[in-house]
Amino acid sequence: MTDHADDLKNILRAMKQAHLAAGPADAALRRDRLQRAARLIIDHRDKLVRAISQDFGNRAAYHTLAADIATTAAGLQHSAAHVEHWMKRENADVSDPAMAAWIEPQPLGVVGIVSPWNFPINLAFAPLAGVFAAGNTALIKPSEFTPRTSDLIARLVGDAFDADELGVVIGGPDVAQAFTALPFDHLVFTGSTSVGRHVMRAAAENLVPVTLELGGKCPVVVDDGFDITTAAERTLTVKTFNAGQICLSPDYVMLPAHAVDGFVAAARAFMARAFPRIQDNDDYTSVIAPRHFDRLLDLIADAQAKGATIVPLNPTGEPVHDAATRKIAPVLILNATEGMKVMQEEIFGPLLPILAVDSVDQAIARINAHDRPLAAYLFSDRETQQKRFAASITSGALVINDIMTHASIESLPFGGVGASDIGAYHGVHGFRRFSHFRPTVRQSAQGLSGQRLRAPYAEKQLALETMLSAKN
Repeated sequence: MTDHADDLKNILRAMKQAHLAAGPADAALRRDRLQRAARLIIDHRDKLVRAISQDFGNRAAYHTLAADIATTAAGLQHSAAHVEHWMKRENADVSDPAMAAWIEPQPLGVVGIVSPWNFPINLAFAPLAGVFAAGNTALIKPSEFTPRTSDLIARLVGDAFDADELGVVIGGPDVAQAFTALPFDHLVFTGSTSVGRHVMRAAAENLVPVTLELGGKCPVVVDDGFDITTAAERTLTVKTFNAGQICLSPDYVMLPAHAVDGFVAAARAFMARAFPRIQDNDDYTSVIAPRHFDRLLDLIADAQAKGATIVPLNPTGEPVHDAATRKIAPVLILNATEGMKVMQEEIFGPLLPILAVDSVDQAIARINAHDRPLAAYLFSDRETQQKRFAASITSGALVINDIMTHASIESLPFGGVGASDIGAYHGVHGFRRFSHFRPTVRQSAQGLSGQRLRAPYAEKQLALETMLSAKN
């Protein structure tokens, strides 16, 4: 640990010194860094697709191209197109017309980024859209669960960036622990809530501000009367993307009891069309590691032992799961209850509990009785119901009549609230997150406005008291 800590401290010290020596990056340099980052992942997409798939066992190429490459590059390019406008200072009103005051965004310095394995490119590079736009430099610690991808990222970054612009450090939990204890100017962590607590404690030792993207259990609520086939198809579309290994993946569904059978039937029909095969289908992604695979099977077994009805959506003739491929067909868990582990922890896999509720009000009460989710999903045709649901719950995001579509809209902030997150980024919101907005005042030559604080005070006090009395 000591060697890792000392090495990392030296890296960060050198980056901070280089940042200060260079002075604030102008718009051209910020745009160049953003464009280089976008080109890096676009130009090397084939290598990245292969590396990620090898790390997963099998990862659908489309999942990588859509979520890790295209979406990430679009975010970087969006920042590059707008950075010059975002950098402009904002003039402030002052009572003395001889003075001037303004607010000017300043870079924070060096930002640390701890990225997870589930989207190893997106969650390492998407924060850079705000970090670079704000004029900062960065150091990335990618996940040890995707070692081929992490090593490739390190090599590609080393070729495209100077060490004082963007660096990558490789290692396991010991390196991550030392990394999060560094005195960064800001720290971004994406991962589980439990690890996020440790990260926040480590950062607090140096008073490092943090952005934590933690996830949680994202609920789906289906209003009575909404087309159940549409709700099932849109929910399963995202639940099967990356095999449900997404912080925004629907974690459980609440719907009227009479609609449960229709949801199950629609889910079966959807899977038959979308994935007529799973185990030998390159479009279906594997679970990242054996221990995650075993954890998901344990969740199924625990729910079944406690009275749940297990409805696997595997193709005819195929097993529900295979340890050799680490692929698990989607599994619906009916009659889920609070005592089941599947309802107590974030699933992060292709399991979907179904809860029958009497009304949307009951669903709202359940959501509000638990930690605030990173996203909430409502299927309802009724505008009054949409408004009431929106007003009644607090969530990182709310998507109506779809799942996860907000995540790729650069004009929206991406983040949670409460236990699901601290802070948000994407687009201008990332620029703001990684900037310090410094107020600046330029006093006039006469300096009349500052003389109100100068002794003697008798006449000034009388004038002040007269003014306060007149306002009473």
